[in-house]
Amino acid sequence: MLQLDSLTVRFGPHVALNDVTLDVAEHEIVSVLGPSGSGKSTLLRVVAGLQPSAGRVLLDGADVSAVPPHRRGVGLMFQDHALFPQRDVAGNVAFGPRMHGQRDTAGRVEELLALVGLAGAGARAVTTLSGGEQQRVALARALAPEPRVLMLDEPLGQLDRTLRERLVVELRQLFTRLGTTVLAVTHDQGEAFALSDRVVVMDAGRIAQVGTAQEVWSQPASAFVARFLGFENVVAAVVRGDVADTPWGPIRVPAGTPQGQCDLLVRPNGVLVKDRGKLGATVAARTFRGDHVALLLTPERGPQLEASCRLQDAPEPGAAVRLVFDAAEVVPLPG
Repeated sequence: MLQLDSLTVRFGPHVALNDVTLDVAEHEIVSVLGPSGSGKSTLLRVVAGLQPSAGRVLLDGADVSAVPPHRRGVGLMFQDHALFPQRDVAGNVAFGPRMHGQRDTAGRVEELLALVGLAGAGARAVTTLSGGEQQRVALARALAPEPRVLMLDEPLGQLDRTLRERLVVELRQLFTRLGTTVLAVTHDQGEAFALSDRVVVMDAGRIAQVGTAQEVWSQPASAFVARFLGFENVVAAVVRGDVADTPWGPIRVPAGTPQGQCDLLVRPNGVLVKDRGKLGATVAARTFRGDHVALLLTPERGPQLEASCRLQDAPEPGAAVRLVFDAAEVVPLPG
């Protein structure tokens, strides 16, 4: 449905997008993740026709790079919803179809409002709506012209965590039911993993990794991706046989790990706090996470480590412990 071919955007000496190529299949939901300045919002603007670029944007095989935004057949939902305060809910939702020459929009508006959980709300002023309700109106407005691709720019960024977690599940169900092709931008990995069929991680204008949520989480493509996902136990290492030499000492690695220099990730679940172990450490801090406790450990050698354990097994801050590493939670990272 959507093909991005060698997209490059420069702002003076700064390269915002650097030779980005990506395919999005029909009915697929793809989220673009990355820190601020990684190029994810620029990518969305290029697809929407709001930002010139080198390279090509193709929809259904047709090059739309020179087609103005209102003729591309894409929908865009902004982070701040950008609703028209002078229009009621129905007027906001009907705006797109009327811009495309449709006059009888009442049925379509009611259908969409029911779809997003706002049946009967057409006459309400948008200024009286809660943040979650405004988000639903913005979604209905974006869907109203039946876009070939729907693009979401930090769609849930202004909502509180509980509402965001509930709505992302509803969005996933809605898009799956409608068969909508979606390209979303977010900095929230949990939101991206819950919403998407595939995730694109960007770094400094380039694509660092593409894969399903499970693929990206279980096998980060680089130290950058691992750290962006929140993993801090990443060090340079040298693999010899089934053991890696690390700043924390020798650590067993999974069978088949490539030999030689690499970056190595040890997941917090793989740092086991024991009564006996080869590496001593002090508990610097512990944080309650609901279903587990996160520990920050200062080992006798090497950088600090993060560990995860059950509440009933969590030592107190200041406690001296011994550490064992679980090879099953050790991940060699490509360069």
